[in-house]
Amino acid sequence: MASMGDDQEENIEMWKIKKLIKGLTEARGNGTSMISLVIPPKGQVNLVNKMLTDEIGTASNIKSRVNRLSVLNAIGSAQTRLKLYNRVPDNGLIIYTGTVLTDEGKEKKMNIDFEPFKPINTTLYMCDNKFHTECLHDLLAADQTYGFIIMDGNGTLYGTLCGNHREVLQKITVDLPKKHGRGGQSALRFARLRLEKRQNYLTKVAELATHHFITNDKCNVAGLILAGSADFKNKLMESDVFDARLSAKVLNVIDVSYGGDNGFSQAIELSAETLANVKFIAEKKLIGKFFDHIAQDTGKFCFGVNDTLNCLDMGAVETLVVWEDLPHERLELLNTVTGTTEVKILTPEQQKDPKHFHDAENNQLETTEKIAFSEWLATEYKKFGCQLEFISDKSQEGNQFCQGFGGIGGLLRYQVDLDAFDIPDDVDSDSGFGSDSSEAFI
Repeated sequence: MASMGDDQEENIEMWKIKKLIKGLTEARGNGTSMISLVIPPKGQVNLVNKMLTDEIGTASNIKSRVNRLSVLNAIGSAQTRLKLYNRVPDNGLIIYTGTVLTDEGKEKKMNIDFEPFKPINTTLYMCDNKFHTECLHDLLAADQTYGFIIMDGNGTLYGTLCGNHREVLQKITVDLPKKHGRGGQSALRFARLRLEKRQNYLTKVAELATHHFITNDKCNVAGLILAGSADFKNKLMESDVFDARLSAKVLNVIDVSYGGDNGFSQAIELSAETLANVKFIAEKKLIGKFFDHIAQDTGKFCFGVNDTLNCLDMGAVETLVVWEDLPHERLELLNTVTGTTEVKILTPEQQKDPKHFHDAENNQLETTEKIAFSEWLATEYKKFGCQLEFISDKSQEGNQFCQGFGGIGGLLRYQVDLDAFDIPDDVDSDSGFGSDSSEAFI
């Protein structure tokens, strides 16, 4: 089972892929000079290199001189990137190279190569006027494992669902007495025996559920679905013999018309919406916890760029919460007169104001490095000893956090007196993201 830390790492990698997809999708080239190359884990570098060499021969026949040179340069860049690898990495290799047009209409070379965070079983070579990102979308497909218990009066099926792959772990059958006996015994005795066998069945189902879905004292599935055609599933959920660790993971209890394999298929179909909303629900819980701290005025929370960075510097942040589309950028600015460097966190609107690029003596500040603030946090958050959670603005709570609290905040390990900081908070309650520049010296 993947640990919580592994899940967090994967969520951050998925966020990085989302940002990459957005940037690649928006990129456009002049002619067919943009190469998308995907090599699966078992691919061979020498064969791909030979294929690119053959493509050079084909590209040499392009009539348009400008287009021919652009394509040849892109293939050459792809070969150069490929030389960095002696073999294809374990999860495969993705390369994007070519000349793209900037917003000002100027040409700019783009070269990206990376190993995806999980295996990519796709082979692709495309030379076009855009980058092809379909394979990256596959990486974003949720691959968490969910457990299913399909229970009725005839037996129980235990199964798992991971992506599109379903697996039956075990099936058991049971022969329970009906409500009416055949005679020859008292009604009370028959009722007692019937209840006893039903209870034994529930106990057996609960024990097997623990066996299949608990590993090393932890639940090995992201969520659990209880399904069945009778009332047994509800009895199991309410029963004391059902492991509390599993009970906490139950996402839904649903009615199906069948038991066994047919019931499993129907349960998967009926729970599709529930499983799709798992991340959505977890996000709402996280933001709800943040708002609870604010409502109770615990002092164990912060929001806004300045306060959050100060708390990070102190090592006080336990969970850092960041809007996945946070507009701020982190700029390293060089004072051309004093030679000193300072860091500012600015929104695109703030960057249009010249005052942010001059010091108190009106000396020019030159931008030496610029990176999306959220991307910088995704790289550096471990240095601050905190967990990082990206959230969307799709839920009501998420939208309130993004618009009302600046899209960045944290749950703290201990109380911090934020009024003690000299730097004023950058979040204006009326404007959402604030109007003043945000600075951090970290």
